Amino acid sequence: MIKQTLAMLALCAFGAVSCQSKPSDKSTTATPVAEVPAANAASQGDAAAILARKQVPILCYHQIRDWKPTDSKNAKDYIVQIAAFKEHIKMLADSGYHTILPDQLYAYLTKGAPLPKKPIMLTFDDTDLDQFTIANPTLKKYGFKAVYFVMTVSLGRPHYMTKEQVKQLSDEGNVIASHTWDHHRVDRYSHTSTLKIIGKNGKITNRPVDDWVTQIEKPTKTLEEITGKKMDYFAYPFGIWNKAALPELRKRGFKMAFQLADKRDQADPLMTVRRILDSGYWSTKTLSNSIRNSF
Repeated sequence: MIKQTLAMLALCAFGAVSCQSKPSDKSTTATPVAEVPAANAASQGDAAAILARKQVPILCYHQIRDWKPTDSKNAKDYIVQIAAFKEHIKMLADSGYHTILPDQLYAYLTKGAPLPKKPIMLTFDDTDLDQFTIANPTLKKYGFKAVYFVMTVSLGRPHYMTKEQVKQLSDEGNVIASHTWDHHRVDRYSHTSTLKIIGKNGKITNRPVDDWVTQIEKPTKTLEEITGKKMDYFAYPFGIWNKAALPELRKRGFKMAFQLADKRDQADPLMTVRRILDSGYWSTKTLSNSIRNSF
C-alpha cells in the first residue's frame, strides 16, 4: 500500500514539472552523511585552473515534439518542434561541431586533455519518449552522441522511456546519468523529511524519509542496474542548486553536476557546470549566436 501511495504522489509531482525554473544559489544547511575522502581534493582539480579554461558549449533539451493548442507560451520555450530540432542538429553538424561526452569534459577541465575542434555537448532531461524516438535517430544521422539525464519514477510510464530503451541508449555509446527519482529540488532536501501516507480508509500517517536516499541514492542504483555502468554525472532538477548540495553529491560519488545558466561555484565549478536551453522559439541562427555568446 505504501509503495502504491508513493507512486501516486510521485506521479502528481513529476507530471507538473520540467526543468523550467531559473537557477538559484540560496544555501540551506545539510547534515553530512560521511566524511569526504581526501582523494576528492585531487580529483576536483584546481578550481582556479578549471575556471580559467574556456567553457564548452552544452545544450539542454526536454521535449522534442510539435506544439499543441494547450501548450502555454512559457511551455513552448522548452518544447522544440520536430522540424526545428532537426534543423538545429543539422546546423551544428554543418558548422563543424563535434559532440563530446562527460568523461571527455571532465578530463579537459581537470587535466587539460585535448578536445576535438568545436566541441559541444548535447543533453536531454526528464526521460521523455520523444528523446528516444525522435532525437536519438536524428543524432545518429550525424554521428552525434548525447547525455540523457533520467528521472527514474517515469520509467515505463506513458510518453516516457522504458528501462530497455534507456539500456539501448547506453549500449549505443550515449551516457545515461542521474536526474533524481521524481524531480524534487535539490536545495530542499533533508535527511529528516516526513512523507504523508494516505491509506484506503483516509487515515494519514507520517513516514520519515531521507531525501538524499530517496532522490539520489536509490535512483542512481536503479540506473546502474539498468545500464551496468557507474553513474558519475548528475543534473539538478529545474537547474537549481545550492552550496550545501555540492558536498552531498560528491559523497555519493558524482564527478560532475550540471545546472542551467547560473554562475559556476567558484570553489567547486565541476559541480556547477553550465548549460543553456535550446528554446522552442529559436531559429538556427539564434541558436548559433547563443552558443557563441553564452560560452
